[in-house]
Amino acid sequence: MQNIRQQQITRELGKRLGLDDLANITLFIAAFIGIWQLVYILGIWPQVSMPSPAMVAESFAGLLQDFTLIKSIGMTMYRLVIAFTISIIIGIAVGLVMVKIPGFGKTMSSFAVGLQSFPSIAWVPFAILLIGLNDFAIFFVVIMSSVFSVMMSTYSGIRNIPPLYIQASRNMGAKGFSLFRYVMIPAATPSLLVGIKQAWSFAWHALIGAEILIAAAVGLGHILLVGREFQLMDQIIASMISIFAIGLLFDRIVFSKLEDKVRDRWGLNQNIER
Repeated sequence: MQNIRQQQITRELGKRLGLDDLANITLFIAAFIGIWQLVYILGIWPQVSMPSPAMVAESFAGLLQDFTLIKSIGMTMYRLVIAFTISIIIGIAVGLVMVKIPGFGKTMSSFAVGLQSFPSIAWVPFAILLIGLNDFAIFFVVIMSSVFSVMMSTYSGIRNIPPLYIQASRNMGAKGFSLFRYVMIPAATPSLLVGIKQAWSFAWHALIGAEILIAAAVGLGHILLVGREFQLMDQIIASMISIFAIGLLFDRIVFSKLEDKVRDRWGLNQNIER
């Protein structure tokens, strides 16, 4: 009965927090649009540089009407899914090798930290000259911008597992793959999840920048590029809002759900309630 009651409290708390978050986001957006409209009315910048919210909404409608925005979002997400999936696979695989071979791990971690701080846009000229103006160059930029975060979170997460967990598991007979599968991976999951979330942020930034600089034929970056070339500020702001909205949805729908599951798995939500 106590466990059922705790689960009910958790669900009620989650719903209440969800409604509070929605109310806060709505209030923030309303305030932002109000300030934006006020700046437009005051005429601080010319109309071509600072369109009104209504003009941007009209641009949104136009981009949706001819399916330009839908196609662009679809292509951008397609590139993101492919490149980010490859980043996760490579990052986790290399991170596990780094744990398995301490000498390689120590050396690679130093290189990974340096490359992780490397600006993602700086990979674009290298990718263009090495691969060309195509989707594979965009994939390369996204992978190089995000893979090191996954790699380091895997390496650090497993290395920072409390030794007591390992010793207790071995005393109970766990060894080899069972120890790795049922003890080490679950214990490293919170750290790995943080690294993947950070890597997604790096990948998202790199993808939009790469689409602009590599001149992708379709994508959110292409809409920004066309808006810049033809001085269509309303179109630029519409695409920027789309980029922000996608990032917000990913955080709320994907990563927040994963974090909640991890917190439930480790009993952290119950600790907060107490």
